[in-house]
Amino acid sequence: MVEELFQGRTETVSDRPSAEIPFVVREAADEAEVKAAALADTPLLYAGLPRKSIEIAERINAVTWKIVVRYEKAEHAEQENPEPVFSFDTSGGTQHITQSLQTRARYGPQASELLGGAIGFDGEQVAGVDIAVPVYNFAETRFFSPGAVDNAFLGVIFRATGSVNFDAFRGFLAGEVLFLGASGSRRGTDPDDLWEITYKFAASPNRENLQVGSIAGIAKKGWDYLWVQYAADVDDGVQALIKKPVAVYVERVYPETEFALLGLG
Repeated sequence: MVEELFQGRTETVSDRPSAEIPFVVREAADEAEVKAAALADTPLLYAGLPRKSIEIAERINAVTWKIVVRYEKAEHAEQENPEPVFSFDTSGGTQHITQSLQTRARYGPQASELLGGAIGFDGEQVAGVDIAVPVYNFAETRFFSPGAVDNAFLGVIFRATGSVNFDAFRGFLAGEVLFLGASGSRRGTDPDDLWEITYKFAASPNRENLQVGSIAGIAKKGWDYLWVQYAADVDDGVQALIKKPVAVYVERVYPETEFALLGLG
């Protein structure tokens, strides 16, 4: 017979909560009978926490024992069906540009309206500038059974690294998410031990109706590369040689992949 003792219960509230509950085991002749009774008659769960361990704390008399059962939140590797883990940051990235969105003001007798927003023109070259751009970095950690992870599956992950999403993914439009790769590990040697794989991504928004100088209606996907071709011209108003944008190119530089193949569901 196993009965809970109402004195001595302790609980810890934290990012990994736990509880210790004392019980009394009666009519048990030795430790083997105590263990069997404790395993059979103490709850597997307490307040959603799984049973972690059973300690034989004290022998009260010949057939009566005190035990302490510990309940603790399981680590991911210990859970039968661990939940996915999601993390993100929006620290962004940098991009080198040669065109401004708008020239707010011009000063000096040689200031030319015909540069069309070209940045850092020194009389020969358009130098441009590095700016911060929105990049949304996020990661997903998933847990897989041993049989689900083999060389073929790892090969799919390997070949998809450095590609962008072919279709919508995690609320982003096609072309907005770049797969940066994955890292994985498997704890223990038990046949039921799970694989833990973390996928890393970066998102950059698609753009439409961009304008460079007098060239309008430009569209690019998030990870396409846009570059501007310049040609020499003369600004008769200030009697100076200038460079002005004459063409804009949008290049696809990453392959496209169906991210559903990565096992993310």
